[in-house]
Amino acid sequence: MTTPDDQPPVPDDQPPVPDAPRPESQDRIYRSHAGIAGGVLLLAITGWLGIDALVTGHGRTPWLALAALILLVPLVAAFTLRPAVYANEDRLRVRNPFRVVVLPWSKVASLRSGYSNEVVDAEGTKFQLWAIPVSLRARKAAARRQARSAAADSSGRTSSVASGPTRSHSDQVMDDLRELAEARAASEGAQGEVSVRWAYEVMGPALAGAVVLVILLAVG
Repeated sequence: MTTPDDQPPVPDDQPPVPDAPRPESQDRIYRSHAGIAGGVLLLAITGWLGIDALVTGHGRTPWLALAALILLVPLVAAFTLRPAVYANEDRLRVRNPFRVVVLPWSKVASLRSGYSNEVVDAEGTKFQLWAIPVSLRARKAAARRQARSAAADSSGRTSSVASGPTRSHSDQVMDDLRELAEARAASEGAQGEVSVRWAYEVMGPALAGAVVLVILLAVG
């Protein structure tokens, strides 16, 4: 039986074992459920009317319906189903109707909430967060609940008088993103440059449909 002293020595020139790559953190995904529901409804109506015109129309009607479908379907999907915000420990990725913007946390200067939510990079460029729309009605309702809660606390009663959150959903999401940006801005994985990519897969079909529709109307 061999003992630890009998084991062969490890050569001094043996290369070091590389460190295992750091696993990429899972994205938090933010989307507008109301926008998605509205988009599905609009696509259903558009598809129903367009297909009906294709099947039962006469003359130029089917061609006009086809051109309108090619134009409208990408636009409706772009403004309702497509918008999303992805956030992890390294970066913020904003998928808007016509652009995809990737911002490492080190390049995020601020996250602003007003009549719309937007992120501002280190160069001062603003990018709107289409997937996190502002609801002034929800914000006012949350402010009223907060005021009732403060009044209950000052009178010595419990704050259960104000049922529901005292921050609107979109404002709470922006608070979470601000906390993540502040906590991760100096980390090694959050360094890099801002990248912007245009959504040609949306713009191309919509432009083609618009051109065909204009030609059909012009020669009609």
